[in-house]
Amino acid sequence: MKYLTALFVSFTILLFGLNQTGHAQHSNWALALHGGAGTISQDLPDSIKQQYYDGLEAALSVGEKVLKDGGSALDAVEMTVRALEDNPLFNAGRGAVYTSEGKHELDAAIMDGSTLAAGAITGVTTVKNPITLARKVMTDSRHIFFSGEGAEEFADQTGVDRVENSYFDTQRRYEQWQRAQEQSHLKLPSEFKYGTVGAVALDQDGKLAAATSTGGMTNKQFGRVGDVPIIGSGTFANHVAAISATGWGEQIMRNVSANTIANYKEFTGVSLEEAMNFVLTERLNPGDAGFIGVDSEGNISMQMNTTGMFRGSVDSKGNRTVMIWQNE
Repeated sequence: MKYLTALFVSFTILLFGLNQTGHAQHSNWALALHGGAGTISQDLPDSIKQQYYDGLEAALSVGEKVLKDGGSALDAVEMTVRALEDNPLFNAGRGAVYTSEGKHELDAAIMDGSTLAAGAITGVTTVKNPITLARKVMTDSRHIFFSGEGAEEFADQTGVDRVENSYFDTQRRYEQWQRAQEQSHLKLPSEFKYGTVGAVALDQDGKLAAATSTGGMTNKQFGRVGDVPIIGSGTFANHVAAISATGWGEQIMRNVSANTIANYKEFTGVSLEEAMNFVLTERLNPGDAGFIGVDSEGNISMQMNTTGMFRGSVDSKGNRTVMIWQNE
């Protein structure tokens, strides 16, 4: 009996030791977010940098609280993205870019990795938080994707907050649009192509979710749809991983990028980091995109082949980061 007791104690200590070193311990929950990738100058004034860091940190804290309290990955990604939509620094919700017609058209998508349920909307103009409408599409309709007037009509049947299109106006985006109009006959600089927000999460029940929202491309033509609301392109979650993309939508769509990352991980057995790197280096061109992802074990990856990506992450093991460029 003493031998069995000693064996049990030794086994318990061994397990505890492994957990303490991290070799056998997975994150109970994990969250990552992004606020867009592209050509981000490191010459940004310190005050502007701090505004971005503060905005990312604030949104991260929203999702972190949900997950710490035992909430669902779906709630965490929705609430995190809502916080980013409400921040005029980012190209989603208030602060969205202007179309060629001088208005704002918003896209969003959300996906539940445990069931493959998804909801997406494109071209909405009066919905304060498009990500919440996307979730309503997932939960309150028999469809996945609504566009334009149909999405607005569906919004009329829900309790989502509505605003005038001018609510999304910001001076910075207006000046950006004016520059784009002046250069419309030229190849547009990358600053006009990029800008999205997104979040991915693993909750304490082991479920994954992804959510993405955007104002699209500056000066985009009528009816243009980017990668964000296309399930599998800019947004994807299953039992293996949850992925949200940002960057040049056309390139992300051509490679069905978010789904490709998850599939490459599942079918080859590589790590999330390796799967994401494969898409960025072997399928996309330098300067095209950035991705955030979390897998079923709580491993987080945030990578880009652009000069920068506004991003942050936190997990149950106490790891926390907020970054813009490669190392800061």
